[in-house]
Amino acid sequence: MEKSLKTLLAEHGFSFKKAFGQNFLTDDNLLDEIVEKSGISKDDTVLEIGPGAGALTRHISKRAKKVVCYEIDTKLKPILDEVLYNADNVEVVFSDIMKCPIEQVEKKLGGKYVMVANLPYYITTPIVMKFLEQAKNLKAMVIMVQEEVALRFSSSAGESDYGAITVGIDLRGSADIVLRVPREKFTPAPNVDSAVIKITIDENKFKGVNFEKVREVVRIAFSSRRKMLVNNLMNGYKISRDIANEILSSADISLTERGENLSAERFVVLSKIIAEKGIKS
Repeated sequence: MEKSLKTLLAEHGFSFKKAFGQNFLTDDNLLDEIVEKSGISKDDTVLEIGPGAGALTRHISKRAKKVVCYEIDTKLKPILDEVLYNADNVEVVFSDIMKCPIEQVEKKLGGKYVMVANLPYYITTPIVMKFLEQAKNLKAMVIMVQEEVALRFSSSAGESDYGAITVGIDLRGSADIVLRVPREKFTPAPNVDSAVIKITIDENKFKGVNFEKVREVVRIAFSSRRKMLVNNLMNGYKISRDIANEILSSADISLTERGENLSAERFVVLSKIIAEKGIKS
């Protein structure tokens, strides 16, 4: 009979660290459903960030070809050793993923991979943006996040949750909420409910686009969210109103439009026009 999480943690004298955003899942049915939603198979390599006590890791290992986990808390090593003792396809790297170069991480993964993780809330956005902007071999992310963050990631232009990160995701693929998870499913229970969101990468969606330039325009467009786009362009690029108006007119964008109403496609068009005019921030 497998030990409960509470028993396992107590035996190893483990205490949760708020600084690491540690909230562990223990419901086997829920864990299995998360892996099911990921769509991984025996041909897939999986990157897991923050395996915690290894409960999700164990479920992933049963379906994947290879699992590489990055864990920041070295005090979890004896617990992970016990939980994953017979999972020969799992490698745990005790390192801060945010300090690891993407090239180094992807070299260890050895090819195309899927990220499946219960991400620490405090680092969700930095991790997502790091992999969206730098990863070369990422196929998809299936990640547990705060429900409000999941809504932001999957929103559409013009909606209240829509923001710069939504555009960043849309530039690389698409995002869908695939599962909602109430707070009481975690140990310890957080103050908010969660959701599993799947971000599917489409390498051909905006092939040939200068993503760095588009992200620059997006950053400027959302620099003062409630201001009209023309004002943010003027401030961000240090250009006159006439030039900003000309840019918007060339992109077929209303002179009274706000950045929060532009889709990724329209940001791509806008960035091309700005680049053609040789305008830099």
